[in-house]
Amino acid sequence: MDDKRNLIAAILLSVAILLGWNFVAEKFFPTPAKPDVTKTVAGTGGAPAATPAAQGQPSALPTPGAPAAASAPAAIRPIETVLREGQRIPIETPALSGSINLVGARIDDITLTKYRQTIQKDSPPVRLFAPGGTAAAYFASIGWSAQGVQVPGPNTVWTATGAKLTPTTPVTLSWANGAGQTFRIEYSIDANYLITAKQTIANTGTAPISASSFALIDRLGKPTDPHEKDSWTIHIGPTGYLGGKSVFDVDYDDVEEAPNRAVRYNSAGWLGFTDKYWLAAIVPAKGERVTAAISSPAANNYQTLFARDFRQVAPGTQVTTNSRIFAGAKEVSILSKYQDDQGITRLSNAIDWGWFEFFEVPIFKLLDWLFRQVGNFGVAIMILTLIIRTLMFPIAQRQFGSMAQMRLVQPKMKALQERYKDDKPKMQQELMKLYKDEKINPLAGCLPIVLQIPIFYALYKVLMLTIEMRHQPFILWIKDLSAPDPLHILNLFGLLPFTPPSLLSIGILALILGITMWLQFRLNPQSTDPVQQQVFKIMPWMFMFIMAPFAAGLLLYWITNNCLSIAQQQWMYRKFPELKTAIAK
Repeated sequence: MDDKRNLIAAILLSVAILLGWNFVAEKFFPTPAKPDVTKTVAGTGGAPAATPAAQGQPSALPTPGAPAAASAPAAIRPIETVLREGQRIPIETPALSGSINLVGARIDDITLTKYRQTIQKDSPPVRLFAPGGTAAAYFASIGWSAQGVQVPGPNTVWTATGAKLTPTTPVTLSWANGAGQTFRIEYSIDANYLITAKQTIANTGTAPISASSFALIDRLGKPTDPHEKDSWTIHIGPTGYLGGKSVFDVDYDDVEEAPNRAVRYNSAGWLGFTDKYWLAAIVPAKGERVTAAISSPAANNYQTLFARDFRQVAPGTQVTTNSRIFAGAKEVSILSKYQDDQGITRLSNAIDWGWFEFFEVPIFKLLDWLFRQVGNFGVAIMILTLIIRTLMFPIAQRQFGSMAQMRLVQPKMKALQERYKDDKPKMQQELMKLYKDEKINPLAGCLPIVLQIPIFYALYKVLMLTIEMRHQPFILWIKDLSAPDPLHILNLFGLLPFTPPSLLSIGILALILGITMWLQFRLNPQSTDPVQQQVFKIMPWMFMFIMAPFAAGLLLYWITNNCLSIAQQQWMYRKFPELKTAIAK
């Protein structure tokens, strides 16, 4: 009767885990997006409410003498229409293209030419920045605040020297206020994603002036794609190295609910907005003292800003400051290079590795190195699994031997449990004596499983976070290892016109995972407890449902691991045939 009750309890628990997993996974292990749902603008999932973006003026750190923001656009217009208007200076590098708007001197047009919006070959490149007045307005702006003199504002039309901004040809913008002050911005760019703005204010007037320079990033709307939202494991939103630490705990809602709709910091290494794969950030000069803020000047509008202290500019002198703008993909090697060579403190933390960075980064570097050797990330994942299994081979051998020994002494254990069923302390004492006499470590079987948990989690983070894994194909129908298996059995692999719910989205990889896990359990020494036998029969198929929505690369890792475990078990039985015979008896 007790065995039946335990069996029913085990089945009910399995069902509860299966049904409740989706709720837990949405918060702690968000599944990657399907490969064909990337939106038009990086990090933007659609047109937000028609609230105009701020016009490139600082709102979080108001300063005396700052000009008023320009009037809001009358209506949201297509990006192509806005880009055709006015005067622009083209930007062209091996990694990105776009333009600088001479109205306001804004960098408001950036597309990342190395990355496509979807896995389709004719898919357009990912757009990061878009001009004001569009549904996904997102741009960088630099400027000045001054006391008692006119400074350039969002509607200022600048004069350009230079036809195109490239890694070898800088562009200088200039404007004079007619009262003796001239303002210049010299833009330069490297071959990747870093733009440097050299800001100069020259005072040719008769009296000293007090001025401050600033840099900001302005963004309209927040991501609406569920896979581009902040979660427990992946931070998306405002970020930076602020107040002496990397900031991952401030999201868009926090900024809107803060006093005066702003979160202020007394120092900044860099700050900006991060999406899963993209980053826009402003960076002061190395070692420079600035104050910073993350703010929401209006509903659905967000800014990150740093500003310098006011300085006196005497007649006949000039003051120059340097600001940097990162606008691009969060490539691990590029972020690390800027961190080391440019002195941008902890820029690599724009990738939210979390607490286990010390373990995840080596896994990524090994996987990336393997990819560069074999040219296929799927094969690289399989080789990585083989390396991990090889390193863990002695531990796995001990696990298998311990499990076999436990099965061999099951009759003695059941006899002890029956003899001392009314005296639990005495039963535990006798069981420990039995383990000692038989030289059995009851915890040895758990060690490989415990060691697999951080490896699996590290691979999960690598596949979810690193752009190097984005849109990487394997073979046949697997076109993106960072996305779930696109073929679902329930809709006959896409022949039926519907998408199954995530709980029932069983793909071919998930089915193979269930089968290999079932085979692995079949080869394990069988338990004499009927309840455990039933649980082990259910577990492979329960995991098949749980793992189905995960990235295809994770399923490939687990399948390869199961196959290697099966091969190891077969080898053990062939090397020690008496072990299998003893267990059978």
